[in-house]
Amino acid sequence: MVTSEKTSTLTTNLKLSRVFKTWLPLMASWMLMSIELPFINAVVARLANQEINLAAYGGIIYPLSLIIEAPIINLLAASTALSRDWDSYKRLQKIMLWMGGVLTVIHALIAFTPLYDFIVNVILHSPAEVVEPGRIGLMFMLPWSFSIGYRRFQQGAMIRHGRSRMVGQTTMVRLLTVAAVLGTGYYLKTIPGATLAGMAQGLGVVAEAVYAGIMIKKLYPTIKSAPKVETPLTVRRFTKFYIPLALTSFIGLLWQPFISAAISRMPKPLESLAVWSVISGLFFMFRSPGMAFNEAVVALLGEKNAYKVLRKFGYLAALGTFVIVLAFVATPLSELWLSVISNLEPDMVLEAKVALGIGVPLAVLTMFISFFQGIIVNEEKTGAIAEAVVIFLAAMGIVLAVGIVTQAYRGVYVAATSFMLAHIAQVIWLLARSRKQRKVLREAEY
Repeated sequence: MVTSEKTSTLTTNLKLSRVFKTWLPLMASWMLMSIELPFINAVVARLANQEINLAAYGGIIYPLSLIIEAPIINLLAASTALSRDWDSYKRLQKIMLWMGGVLTVIHALIAFTPLYDFIVNVILHSPAEVVEPGRIGLMFMLPWSFSIGYRRFQQGAMIRHGRSRMVGQTTMVRLLTVAAVLGTGYYLKTIPGATLAGMAQGLGVVAEAVYAGIMIKKLYPTIKSAPKVETPLTVRRFTKFYIPLALTSFIGLLWQPFISAAISRMPKPLESLAVWSVISGLFFMFRSPGMAFNEAVVALLGEKNAYKVLRKFGYLAALGTFVIVLAFVATPLSELWLSVISNLEPDMVLEAKVALGIGVPLAVLTMFISFFQGIIVNEEKTGAIAEAVVIFLAAMGIVLAVGIVTQAYRGVYVAATSFMLAHIAQVIWLLARSRKQRKVLREAEY
């Protein structure tokens, strides 16, 4: 069934140059998104009560917003794989609207009711100083889930139909909006940092979603003229395909509040949460080239010779990213970033540099994760991805538990170590679970 739909696309030999042209705008989009977090942290660090507001943003607002949106985040991969014709696109759109609406209601229940106090005080065990700043910032993040789902759905269709450059354009609109809000807040200096962070991200994703909706209309003729798939997209087929991905996102993003809760139970919780807010944004930057590779693999694996070419590109991109990240962390560039751009205190800079050094392998690991995941998603057998994320979370949980029990190291060091080791565990599992698909792809090319 799936094979017959894909074999019709095997018309040309894939070249490295085409992979690069597909991957580059996606990578630029992910990099632009990754710049957002350090940018927000840099502004918050220059406003009153630096530690409290950084900890509220990095320990409550952003992690909770991510976990709420988790079920909808993989709509990018789903739309890239399934928006093959007009009927499929329209069915996916209806599903996206329902999912976005439900998640927005959940976000409102958490941000505006006593449920927030239970989550933050009991589950996360957050320091008392950050509870109220986190609540207000989370309220301003209310549009987050719906807007993210809508624009990721549209971006997937853009990638599927050969217009991946549009993805970077929508991200630029988001970043410009965030910059405008942050600049206004920094000028006024009357809005608390955590509130400003939530406001900037909330308005940023709304602007991005609106622009994505405008841009996708230019592709309507292309989508409408695409050949109809032999097997129409049904709710049952989508559910079978997407539930493992949704579980993957939910379980995978549990690490954000998971780490916040663990850090709050280890030595120096407020300082560690503040530093973690900064370095987690940099970890996002380290991983961005690899995260973009996932969509490129899904979009291009149907081409002739694709497996061999994509694998070679993955190796080259992983090596290049590793060298750049290592050069940043091992030279004064990282200290310049942390002390001047992020505006951290000297003792926090040293703590952040050590944690960043632990995370250098993330640049390579994420590239391999995306390669293996892309192969699995292309075959619409997504259960293995969910399994890998469970392995990821289990490995992280073991390391964090050791840190909490021993109380031997500051939370930010334990968090960085758990994050890196969890990625290694995920790569190993995906390597094993994609073995059959990779064997089939290799044999088809020789």
